[in-house]
Amino acid sequence: MSQPPATGYFRNGLPYNRVGSGPQTLVIFQGLAFENKPLTGFMAQLFLSPYKVLEEDCTMYAVIRKPGLPDGYSLQNMADDYATMIQEEFEAPVDVVGISTGGSIAQHFAADHPELVRKLIIHSSAYTLSAWTKRLQLHVASLARQRRWRAAYAAQISPAFPHDGAMSYAAKPVVWFASLWASMLATPENPSDLVVTIEAEDKFNFKDRLHEIAAPTLVIAGERDPFYSPALFHETAAGIPHARLCLYPGMGHPAGGKQFKQDVLAFLSES
Repeated sequence: MSQPPATGYFRNGLPYNRVGSGPQTLVIFQGLAFENKPLTGFMAQLFLSPYKVLEEDCTMYAVIRKPGLPDGYSLQNMADDYATMIQEEFEAPVDVVGISTGGSIAQHFAADHPELVRKLIIHSSAYTLSAWTKRLQLHVASLARQRRWRAAYAAQISPAFPHDGAMSYAAKPVVWFASLWASMLATPENPSDLVVTIEAEDKFNFKDRLHEIAAPTLVIAGERDPFYSPALFHETAAGIPHARLCLYPGMGHPAGGKQFKQDVLAFLSES
């Protein structure tokens, strides 16, 4: 494909950000977004920061779901949208990274469209959310319906900050200021993108279909991820034929850093 602008919309309406300039092409199914549009400013830094370590080696297309999702739209529907986009925009098969909620969608994609994926990286994601995370996300959706955006941002980002030890004292004011800043910079016009995605992921449990994923798969995550348990990561890797797990001690959500870079690039280069 010819190189598109750094941000925009693919022909079937999926928003993207292009980052990096390396020879390896990665299509990233982005995590949960409050609004489905190309990322800018603070939100771009926040969502794309895990992939900065790959910018010299990879050209990455971080793709979100289409805007204005209708009620009842499922993760499988979203996976089909990604399939249409890849067929129209890329020379399939492609290497796919699914991060967090994007990892849930990527599992549907890999099982339902095996001809479109060369290798799959499930990044800080698993075959289902923890029960605690489902309750949290439904609370975020409720706040979004009320357009209480600062509270919704606070609820979503708070688990990423330490709540024990010396740093716990700083967590509450940091979350308050970060959520205020986020709500000022990115106030969605409509809650449907967030609410519909959360409601779809609340129903998601792919455990019985993991064996249908044929692509070589790497599950990569932090051991202290607040949204998933180590057991969920182990079970996800164990359920996918020949999948490998990289689980980093002491790391939260999402996994990143130098070892993340080395493990991702080594996996992609394997024949």
